[in-house]
This record gives sequence, structure tokens and C-alpha cells, in this order.
Amino acid sequence: MGPGLRRDDGNIAVSNLQDITGTIALAGAGKMGGAMLTGWLAGGLDPKQVAVIEPMPSAEITALVAKGIRLNARDVGTVGTLVVAVKPQSFREAGALLKPLVSPTTLVVSIMAGTTIASLSEICGGAVVRAMPNTPAAIGRGITVAVPANDVSAAQRATADALLRATGSVEWVDDESLMDAVTAVSGSGPAYIFLLAEELARAGIAAGLPEQLAMKLARETVAGSGELLHRSDLSAATLRQNVTSPGGTTAAALSVLMADDGLQQLMIRAVAAATARSKELAK
Repeated sequence: MGPGLRRDDGNIAVSNLQDITGTIALAGAGKMGGAMLTGWLAGGLDPKQVAVIEPMPSAEITALVAKGIRLNARDVGTVGTLVVAVKPQSFREAGALLKPLVSPTTLVVSIMAGTTIASLSEICGGAVVRAMPNTPAAIGRGITVAVPANDVSAAQRATADALLRATGSVEWVDDESLMDAVTAVSGSGPAYIFLLAEELARAGIAAGLPEQLAMKLARETVAGSGELLHRSDLSAATLRQNVTSPGGTTAAALSVLMADDGLQQLMIRAVAAATARSKELAK
């Protein structure tokens, strides 16, 4: 194992951001790309290593030039790592501009939904890691699943892990076909939780609560329960059971949610629909 590498609990070689050498080009600095960049700099990555390619940079991204990042520089040359965070529908056009940055030894990390390793290899080249983060990455609480191409070395995988881990947890899989279900569960999953908060508030209003109070109760209940789940070693099922007294109010509500046509079947259908759509979008 090379210098700066260590083993995590899953026996994957990982490194610190400070161990990464060479230029890192970030193509696309929107919400997700910007969140990753923020995480890298907060984690100690040297801003002078970063070249950002973003035709419409936000004021926050532009302000980082003063810290040393290069924004839309014309002399980047080939890079050690290319992180692709552009919109998937723009990738073929953007790929033609990105390919000159990539050598056969360049690590290419994609966080674009539905874009396969085969497409990334064809359009950009390099050693490809396909990853799917989610929006809590913006506050450092994301979960990312990544899958490497066969030619990705242990050192390159370590670099990808460090870059992705800057915004939260990372899980690695070896089967790319799992990425459609990953997208459906964790990539799209925050929207399901936000919808739960919306509908809980609406139900509270229907039960007679003032609108603002119902919205506050729903928001804080969803957020607090998520934090409890994050901090606790107990399973979600055990935490649910701990709230539920036999014959009580929670049990009455759960009898509706856990009915044969309740939340379980609804969620299975929702995730199946998102998985199918991810497969349709794959390119």
C-alpha cells in the first residue's frame, strides 16, 4: 500500500485529502459540485490544486479565486483527477471540452445520474469511478455510493474515496447495475423525506392545527427523528417500537400506515418506478 493510504472497516484503501497530488479539475460547480468543493477546502485540500470549469459561476465560487482556486483557466493541461458534476444532458457536449484534460492515467469521478462507466470511458477516457451522492452533501451529511471501472487502481480508488467522503459517508459496490436502485433509494430519497414533512403538516392542518404550527411541528419532528436515527445504534424498527405503546395513539396511526395497502407497498412502488426511470435514462 502506498504512502498516505490506510484501510477502513471495509478493507478499502483510503487517503486524506492532503495526500492527493496533482491538479483536480471540477467540471460543473452547481449545487452538488459546489458542495463537494466546499467540503474539499474545509477538509484541508490546497485551493491551488483545484481548477473549476463553470461557465456561470455563483458569487460564492467566484470568491474562492481569492483563496487560490483557478476558475475557467485556459492552461490547465492534463489533470490528475477530473470530477464531472455537469448536468447529464449536457455531458456529451461538455465531454468534448473535457477530454483534452484527460490522460490514460487520469482519474475521472462522475456524479452524474444515469451516466454509465461505458459512456464516461467513451466520451472522456481515463480511469472512471461512477458515483451517486445526494443533496444532504451540502451540509456534510450526504451518502454516496461509488463503483469503479476495472482499470481503477487502489490509489485512484483511495483518491476518489477521499474526495467523495468530504461531503459525508461513502459506500463502494462492484456491480454497476446496482446504481439504478441506489439512485432510487438514496439519490432521490431526500425528496421522499421532504414530501413526508409536507404531508404530515397538511394532515396536522386537516386535524385542526394552525398552518404555521403544523408546519413547524412536522419539520422539527422529521428533522429531529432523522438526527436521532443518525446518532442511535438502534435499528429504525426498534426506534419505531420505542415510540409505540400498545393501544396508544401511535399504534392507531401505524395501523393505517402499516396496513396491507399502506406505506410499505407505496414505497416499494415508488422506488421501483425511480429504478425503472434510472435504467431508461442510462447512457
